[in-house]
Amino acid sequence: MKSVLCLLVLSALAAAAPRPAGGGTYTTRYDNIDLDEILRNDRLYRKYFDCMVNKGKCTPDGKELKDNLPDALATGCSKCSEKQKAGTEKVLKHLLAKKPSDYDQLEKIYDPSGVYRKKYQSEAKKHGVNIH
Repeated sequence: MKSVLCLLVLSALAAAAPRPAGGGTYTTRYDNIDLDEILRNDRLYRKYFDCMVNKGKCTPDGKELKDNLPDALATGCSKCSEKQKAGTEKVLKHLLAKKPSDYDQLEKIYDPSGVYRKKYQSEAKKHGVNIH
């Protein structure tokens, strides 16, 4: 399953903290983080979001994800586990439905030319994710 789901691998919001480039897959060390708790708790959510948009300090897992997000986007999350892809889809749906301005900020940083939007838009739609 390809992913726009990587498009805001805001699994950054904790699900998929990749290990440094060069590894064959992203680490699964953070796969058991409760994404629902992060998405429900604005204080926790904001910490991850601020990290991703360069407005705040990053936790070790947030920094790891932020550093490796470009690779995940470029490779269609090919190094992601199924759990990471599902977590990414959950976060992306949450952003688009409840925090569209946050999504827009992230897109400006991680996809300023719209390359990934175009690349993943039809695949996202198959998963019920409608990118505006």
